[in-house]
Formats: sequence, C-alpha cells, structure tokens
Amino acid sequence: MNLMRDFSKGIWQENAVFKLLLGMCPVLAVTTSAENGLGMGLATTFVLVCSNIVVALMRKVIPSGVRIPAFIIIIATFVTVVQLCMEAWVYDLYLALGIFIPLIVVNCLILGRAEAFASKNPVSRSAADGLGMGLGFTLALFMLGAVREIFGSGAILGFDLFGPSYQPILLMILPPGAFITLGLLLALMSRMSRNGG
Repeated sequence: MNLMRDFSKGIWQENAVFKLLLGMCPVLAVTTSAENGLGMGLATTFVLVCSNIVVALMRKVIPSGVRIPAFIIIIATFVTVVQLCMEAWVYDLYLALGIFIPLIVVNCLILGRAEAFASKNPVSRSAADGLGMGLGFTLALFMLGAVREIFGSGAILGFDLFGPSYQPILLMILPPGAFITLGLLLALMSRMSRNGG
C-alpha cells in the first residue's frame, strides 16, 4: 500500500508543477508544443527514477558531508545517458530542447527528491516516488505544451485542429504565453483541489 501512495502522490497531491512549483525553468521554456513538453517530461522521469534508485541503494554508503555532491554526480550520469540517447534517436527533439537537457542536472525536483526521499527510504519506495513525481511532471509539461500549441498554432502533435482559416494566437507560443498559460492552469488546479477534485 505504501508503494501505491508513494507513486500516486506525485501525480496530483504533490505535483511538482501545480502544487510544489518546482522546475519552473524547463516548464516555462520548453513547452512551446506538447511534443516538447512530453519529451522533457519523459527525460526528467527517466533521470528521476534512475537517480532515486541509485541514491537509495547507496544511502548508507555516502558520507553525509559529501551527500549533495554525490547526488549531483549520480544525477549527471543519468542526464548524460538521456542526452546521448536523445541525440542518437530523436535528434529533432534534442535540438528543440537544447540546453535544457543538460540543465536537468540542477532541476530542483530531482535533487530535492534525492535528498528528501531517496536518501531516507528503500529502493522500491524510492523508485515508486520517482516514477510518480516524474509522471506528474510529465503530465504538467504536456498539458502546458498542449494548451500553448493548440491556441498558438491551431494544432497538437502535428495534427491540424481548426483548418486553414484559424488565426493563431501567436502570444501563446512566445514567452509571455508560458506565464499566462501556467497562471491559468495553476488557478484551475487550485480550484479543482478546493472542490475536492
């Protein structure tokens, strides 16, 4: 039962974007499309799950004085794996995400979960926590990217929704559109939470 609770809390109750407001840099910067949001979310999820597992495995071995540097090295290792795999297999997405892939290393969500959860819990719970937090982060980025793409270009994931007569709201795919969309989604999620959603 603990594993299910550890997994599910990251999707809604402790969602990194909508509840904890963590990782705002990639949330605002890469979500010009649903595909970019999904790609960044899945890359972050992979790093989060793998780093949580390794931190949990090594939690009794790492001296407390070098805990944070050790976590950063572990996280950087998995970010390098993600970066090389994306460069090899999804090059267009790799180019679209650009500098934000290596910046996963300093994403406060990943380092925070390593410090607050994985360093204090066994491997199974740490993996469930990482997967839940990562999927919640991915869902948030996908939602933000989808809203921006729909209104900013009239399409989602390359499928035209409104036809050639649609006049896109270009503001939505520009930086101010990220702030506007995030604010509206935060208000919606807050409202849903108050209503027991």
